[in-house]
Amino acid sequence: MLVAGSHGGIIAAYLGAKAGAHALILNDAGLGKDRAGVAGLFYLERIGMAAAAVDCMSARIGDGADMLARGVISHANAFASLCGVAAGQACREAAERLREARPPRAPPPPIGEGRYRVAEGPPEVWALDSLGKLLAEDAGRILVVGSHGALLGGRRESAPPLVAAAAVFNDAGLGADRIGVSRLPVYDECGIPAAAVDCMSARIGDGRSMWATGILSHVNSAAAARGAAPGMRVQEFAALLRAR
Repeated sequence: MLVAGSHGGIIAAYLGAKAGAHALILNDAGLGKDRAGVAGLFYLERIGMAAAAVDCMSARIGDGADMLARGVISHANAFASLCGVAAGQACREAAERLREARPPRAPPPPIGEGRYRVAEGPPEVWALDSLGKLLAEDAGRILVVGSHGALLGGRRESAPPLVAAAAVFNDAGLGADRIGVSRLPVYDECGIPAAAVDCMSARIGDGRSMWATGILSHVNSAAAARGAAPGMRVQEFAALLRAR
């Protein structure tokens, strides 16, 4: 039984099942556009795997220990419900109940992440479904990343080093302790404009959705100095940076 700090989208659910977990608790990431923040729970129903998500405002995304300590369940799939897991329950209690869950009846259906050039340069704009798709050649590009903008475990050193022209993340519902945008000030230190989109405007874990419909909810000082502001569309943000 695994309590993981990741968002409850399909890719995190897939990776949890692939790793051999027999039940899973994730973070609902503010639910978000098209309920992307809990889509993984229902993806796992297809293989008979119990899964639940905690309310992002009850515990920090990217911090499994915090989720176990103070998380409150917001969503449970059918197989988790059969174990007695329900909304409003403490994550620790839900985890205990899920220790009795039956293992999934099949391997998880394959899911892939992608990276897509969405605008020509200079600089080019690339949409990445997660930071796991980051490559060395992304240096100097504007990156629109489906990952949340949280520091993992709240640790500053967990912010991936970037040499990008700019970066955009998902705010994951902002969450407990405003963790969903905690990565943005770190990039100020190296002068990289960084922003986060409102989770309700674009699907977490989907770089192309972020590019197509994302609306900025938070910007760091470096981005603000370039004219970026909350309420701006991601495509407008990119155009602003490419015009200077």
